[in-house]
Amino acid sequence: MQITEKLIENYRDQIIHHSQELVKIKSVEDTSQPGMPFGEGINKALNYMLKLAEKMGFETTNVEGYAGHVDFGQGDDIVAVLVHLDVVPEGADWDYPPYGAEIHNGLLYGRGIIDDKGPAVASLFAMKALKDTGFVPDKKIRLIFGTDEESGWKDLEMYFKKHPKPEIGFSPDASFPLIHGEKGIQIVTLESQWKQNEGNVLIKSLKGGNAPNMVPDYAEAVLSMNEDFKIAVVESLRTYVSETGYRINVDQNDHDLVVTSKGISAHGSTPEKGINAIAQLLLFLRQCPGLGESAKTVLEDYKKYIGMELNGQSIGCGFEDEVSGKLIFNVGMVEGNEKHITLTINIRYPITVESELVIRGIDRVLQSSSMHLTLVDDVAPLYVPKEDELVKKLLQVYREETGDMTSEPITIGGGTYARALGRGVAFGPLLPDREALAHQKNEYMSVDDLVLVTRIYAKALQLLA
Repeated sequence: MQITEKLIENYRDQIIHHSQELVKIKSVEDTSQPGMPFGEGINKALNYMLKLAEKMGFETTNVEGYAGHVDFGQGDDIVAVLVHLDVVPEGADWDYPPYGAEIHNGLLYGRGIIDDKGPAVASLFAMKALKDTGFVPDKKIRLIFGTDEESGWKDLEMYFKKHPKPEIGFSPDASFPLIHGEKGIQIVTLESQWKQNEGNVLIKSLKGGNAPNMVPDYAEAVLSMNEDFKIAVVESLRTYVSETGYRINVDQNDHDLVVTSKGISAHGSTPEKGINAIAQLLLFLRQCPGLGESAKTVLEDYKKYIGMELNGQSIGCGFEDEVSGKLIFNVGMVEGNEKHITLTINIRYPITVESELVIRGIDRVLQSSSMHLTLVDDVAPLYVPKEDELVKKLLQVYREETGDMTSEPITIGGGTYARALGRGVAFGPLLPDREALAHQKNEYMSVDDLVLVTRIYAKALQLLA
């Protein structure tokens, strides 16, 4: 029996229902608990999917709450699908509840529906479709549920200590037709110490951003000063907002002023689609009257080396190649108090550039600055040539099911679990003409697309296995 449109359509209501139920689980990384290394919400999402797979008659494995998998078929050769069940924080200003999983005009809204919960459900129902047809795979098909993709990949680190790394497969966590290259990813911090006892305006606290790989949509600073300077600070802010158009406000909190900056969230790999609230705030503080010289120096360094730039050109890492384009530089988080300020940066460097060059370039430029660089994490790039059989087979399935014969495999700045495989690519779920809203407010996925990608994944697994 073949995988047909009618067969997959029979699962439509179930696919929608289970996608909604999964989205309703707030699986943002939280405090670790026994058996729940990334918190209760993520553990609940993992158990939900494993129990659903068991009800379908599949064998499942839970790896100490770090990850889990679903198996179909026998043998040592494995074709893997890697998905993740954790999500980034929801951010603000949604039109619909971020964990409500509401459907409006055929669109299912919710944090994680396209990144990566909808595709996780679609992949499981793709396996169910193969099983229900009586298909007997020559290779074992394994659907792996990760739980720490958005934070640090500690899930896969533990998982692959317990289970072999599959040599081939895909991650449904990006775009169609498929992603055959992904930039390298670094997380770095830039820390500066400042003495503020010589100024009339004191920065008591700074905070902003939810994750390094998100463009921050909110940041705030608490400023302490005597009454004489409040009028000057407020007037300075009004002038700054008038000149820049930035969304920055000031409110009084007891004896302090609270300056809040609002931006627009976006994925850290596409910062040009957002507005960075941290950058707006720091650039205002740089010219705020009454600051001490030490704080002014640090904020002047921020303007000089980073500012609103997205490609690292002023900080010494503005690399570019013909394979994957320009380096991407996203200021994702800020934390500060009376003594220091720490920026957490998400860098996506070109596929052909060595990671050491990025760090050396930044270090060289910052030698005479107030900023101290620390490398927190570094994930190597992914590249599978277009001529590879994996790429050719998946592209064939995509074209047959969509009729799109012109779109070609692409490279991206985003990072997916595909790079955890011996040979892997990212395959969907976002179709070429769809709005990309991963990590942004009002994230959604078309219900029709959810059903379509289920069919695509079923046929892809049939061909690969």
